[in-house]
Amino acid sequence: MKRISEAARLHLENVILPFWMGLKDDQHGGYYGYMGQDLMLDKQAEKGCILNSRILWFFSEAAMALEREDLRSYADHAYRFMTDHCIDQTHGGIFWSMTYDGQPLDTTKHTYNQAFAIYALASYYRLTGKAEALALAKELFRLIEQHCTDDVGYLEAFTADWNPESNEKLSENGILADKTMNTLLHVFEGYSGLYQAGPDAELRTALERILDIYADKIYDPELHRQKVFFDADYHSILDLYSYGHDIESSWLMDWGCDLLKDPARSEKIHNINLEIGKAVYEAAYSHRSLANECDRGEVNEMRIWWVQAETVVGLVHLWSKLPRETQYRDAAADTFRFIGEHMVDKRSGSEWFWAVDKFGAPWPDKPILEPWKCPYHNGRMCMELMRRDPEIYV
Repeated sequence: MKRISEAARLHLENVILPFWMGLKDDQHGGYYGYMGQDLMLDKQAEKGCILNSRILWFFSEAAMALEREDLRSYADHAYRFMTDHCIDQTHGGIFWSMTYDGQPLDTTKHTYNQAFAIYALASYYRLTGKAEALALAKELFRLIEQHCTDDVGYLEAFTADWNPESNEKLSENGILADKTMNTLLHVFEGYSGLYQAGPDAELRTALERILDIYADKIYDPELHRQKVFFDADYHSILDLYSYGHDIESSWLMDWGCDLLKDPARSEKIHNINLEIGKAVYEAAYSHRSLANECDRGEVNEMRIWWVQAETVVGLVHLWSKLPRETQYRDAAADTFRFIGEHMVDKRSGSEWFWAVDKFGAPWPDKPILEPWKCPYHNGRMCMELMRRDPEIYV
């Protein structure tokens, strides 16, 4: 048996990093954007800007966590693609996607997308000290605050010149949402990364505002879970329980809140996230893994790659709050083992399956790589386990 932090380091070094290093596109820049379940790489597939941001974040963080200078060149490569191609030089902000050779494909400006670019640029700045990366992150922050907010909270989708448009990209389950929990969560995440890189008063005010929306509008104190899709005034429009987002928020919101060093606010947010973590464990944990979601009473039992990665971190975090409740420690270890046995694709040249069923059988026809399938969740799982080094053995 190995300590889970050491097992995570080995998995990061031997599985996740080699796969993503091998996707570097030296001809057209950035990283390739699609690989089917048959492991056939499509070198002319679109390159999602969210994917590129997450890759930039990943290599920046991995270079720091592993103290590997060679990984900086992969972060540099992603940074060049972002600054040379993904940024709109006319109206500002980052596009939704590019063609394989770096031309704008989908010019939508989505708040979610801007947030991930901020998250990535802040990490790249922490790695390199490049002042222009921090300046670009702060410019994107100002663009969000200028164009993507109203009196209630955070708006979602815009045209290239920042006129509002409908929010199909972050709406699911047959509804069209004006605002979403998912976008708010990742704006908070991006802002938190930027605050970690360079605190300032304006950024702090925005983080406090998001925490208030989270506590007062997103969190349901009766059900101990987050609401997901909303109208313009943050009224819930769908009875959806997103297990993956709840387990992710249960630790990520604590992390960002604690950066503010406000004990009273941290206590409030930690208590909310304690209830969210306990509730999602009771509602969705079975077969050594976490189910996907519950839509209007119907549970989706698919085991999605990112949900399992966030489950490990969320359960470790929950156990750190409740150290006598060893079921959370044991469930974190079991989920990590489930990932190794079932989520990881053992074929040469692959990484994790997109999804498996609750018994571990790969879900058919799901790609290994696509614009949403990235090294951000599973890579972060490994680095969080390394950073926390919990007394867990697998």
